[in-house]
Amino acid sequence: MLSTRNLRLVVAIFVVFGIFAFFATSQNSFRGTVQRVGKKPAAASDASVQDPPKSQGAQVDEDEKNTLQGKPHSGTKPPYEKVDNSGSNIAEKLGDKSPATQGDDKPPATQGDDKPPATQGDDKPPATQGDDKPPATQGDDKPPATQGDDKPPATQEGEKITTPKEVGMNKECNEVDYVVMIDAGSTGSRVHVYEFNTCTQPPKLLSEEFKMLKPGLSSFDTDTDGAAKSLDPLLEVALAKVPKEKQKCTPVAVKATAGLRLLGDAKSAAILKQVKKHLEEDYPFAVVSGDGISILDGKDEGVYAWVTANFLLGNIGNKDKLPTAAVFDLGGGSTQIVFEPDYKDQLPVEGETQYKFTFGDHEFTLYQFSHLGYGLMQGRNKINKLVLENYLKKAQLTKFSSKKEAKEAKAEVDITNPCIPPNSVAKDVQVEVSENEIYVVNMKGPSQATGSQCRFLAEQVLNKDATCDVKPCSFNGIHQPSLTHAFNKNSDMFVFSFFYDRTNPIGMPSSFTVEELRDLTKSVCEGESLWRDVFFDDHVNNLTKEPQWCLDLSFITAMLHTGYDIPLSRELKTAQKIDNNELGWCLGASLPLLDKSSGLWQCRS
Repeated sequence: MLSTRNLRLVVAIFVVFGIFAFFATSQNSFRGTVQRVGKKPAAASDASVQDPPKSQGAQVDEDEKNTLQGKPHSGTKPPYEKVDNSGSNIAEKLGDKSPATQGDDKPPATQGDDKPPATQGDDKPPATQGDDKPPATQGDDKPPATQGDDKPPATQEGEKITTPKEVGMNKECNEVDYVVMIDAGSTGSRVHVYEFNTCTQPPKLLSEEFKMLKPGLSSFDTDTDGAAKSLDPLLEVALAKVPKEKQKCTPVAVKATAGLRLLGDAKSAAILKQVKKHLEEDYPFAVVSGDGISILDGKDEGVYAWVTANFLLGNIGNKDKLPTAAVFDLGGGSTQIVFEPDYKDQLPVEGETQYKFTFGDHEFTLYQFSHLGYGLMQGRNKINKLVLENYLKKAQLTKFSSKKEAKEAKAEVDITNPCIPPNSVAKDVQVEVSENEIYVVNMKGPSQATGSQCRFLAEQVLNKDATCDVKPCSFNGIHQPSLTHAFNKNSDMFVFSFFYDRTNPIGMPSSFTVEELRDLTKSVCEGESLWRDVFFDDHVNNLTKEPQWCLDLSFITAMLHTGYDIPLSRELKTAQKIDNNELGWCLGASLPLLDKSSGLWQCRS
């Protein structure tokens, strides 16, 4: 047993050790708390910018190479509209007020927010610098024009649109001028009557009157008087739109495209001569001299279409140079591609594919090419010709020497065509083998869908294996900079005309990838047995009325993916109009005619 003295000594020792242990534990706990508090903001920061797993990150990188971000756009306004869409027409896009402040008395940085900008004492950084929400154009699921945010897109970096320069010093200037442009295409003729306010440079487009009729001038062949008078309903629209006191100083031009080009020099020249005479003798407008009534060069057709699209989108005509959209136009007789390449360290290839010009304060160097003979109707004929030539190896058919004869003929045989869906028949199809050799046949679908075989035929007619003298090439041996490497991955690609006409009426949205287009083509080529399951009734009715829809989509898909080398993941945008103005080359060709001092036309006395 311990003595009382020894017991007291042991207790004292335990007390001393207990006190020491308590202070040691408290110190460690305090240090740990300090460390945790110090690490807390960093942990929160890490969470806000946490990298995805490697497998996801790889997928994101791959998608961002060729796919634009954003929600598919529906309607006829630009999918990535760069102005406040409170306005009703394009005039407000290029109006006297900068879109950044138009319709709101708040400065852009504070618009839609009751806090001052970060640079004025706000302890929050700007939304694009450290905010955990990316800008609307970078991964947001809504395009800027439709987000409903009070901030206009102009506040986003790289998308500012500046005010056009005022031509006159008079603030009350309201000079209005008109241009009448007639597009004589291969499948029909169209009139565009443009109304501009020319007090600014570039001018403001106030409105457009549009009307189309069929058939095209080329269908009149040698009937030159009939061809000229076929434009009368269109010219009546112009007379009704342009005030009478303005008509004698309103230029009118008629530009024919691939359809008339393919008719031959003699016949096309005779038709255009009669059209010019008809305009000069029977209408009050100022006929544009020189090439005012002429066949539009394919190079100009593509560039003017590029100007139209980018002018309406607000990409050109500004003080600041902005990224521009690529344009793909598909007519009946030809197709055009135009874009502004980013050559980086490479020098642009000089030659017929390069087009330099100045618009507003900026110079542009474009790649352009017009593939004559590769419009949709010519593409149809090329594919049907392959099918027909295979049939002619074992049988004979009645041959016609002119389109007029063939038009009045009826088919005498049914030929199985892999580009026609099962249980469908395209009746009285005219197939032109050569200039004076035309056949009329019925093209019927096989018992089972053969969409892949149709795609093979479509790729064949593109002549992708042709010799490429200057690489890289698109199709038919034509040089084309890579759309993957030489075009901004975040810039839009617009496809219109027949690209729109073959996708929109069967339910495709205004924004889709090439892969989605390929899948649509497969569904259409399957035939009516599948149509009822995947399409609405209206779409099925459209497909039933046009048995060659499978062929058309196969040709279009092959052209975009195989021909132009657009990746499957790349997003395309299509529309018929932007801000209620028709897409195409006509607006681009009309803008130069507003210069009264150009000598292109003179007011009539």
